[in-house]
Amino acid sequence: MVIFGVVVLVVLVMIAGIYNSLVAARQHVRESWSNVDTELQRRHDLIPNLVSIVKGYMTHERELLSLIVALREDAERLRPGEATDEQARIENQLEGSLAQLRVRIENYPDLKASTNFMSLQSELIHTEDRVQNALRFYNGNVRDMNVKVQSFPSNMIAKMFGFRRKSYFELRTERAREAPQVQF
Repeated sequence: MVIFGVVVLVVLVMIAGIYNSLVAARQHVRESWSNVDTELQRRHDLIPNLVSIVKGYMTHERELLSLIVALREDAERLRPGEATDEQARIENQLEGSLAQLRVRIENYPDLKASTNFMSLQSELIHTEDRVQNALRFYNGNVRDMNVKVQSFPSNMIAKMFGFRRKSYFELRTERAREAPQVQF
């Protein structure tokens, strides 16, 4: 009888330990998503300033500027507590549009000479780096959570208590996936 009690106690302690590690992993995912969300918001906050500075110089680029504003508004509407595929799609489109804008700016030397624009562009580039760093941290925590949810014996405890796999959040433009063209 004592042996049975000890075995039950050991099993309960193991279940509690696994449960607590799953809760901690879920909290790490939530916390790291909050960091990603903060950096995305920072980028969204810079866009109206960028558009207002650029608008005066780039009269032929109204369509691209309108697209950037619309994508920013869509991204603001999709501010859930955790990452979604729809949000990743919109953020990818926004990132791609901002990259197009940076390329087209090369045709406007007066704009490139503007100190306000250069300062804002530097801030935007710095923010993009911060977004990427936050995403690496978030995706690392998602990986850790998913390993716990899928591996034995924690997968049984995860299933009992409703822990689920989380999705990775990737911001990748189509150009980033293409290999660079090299000419000799």
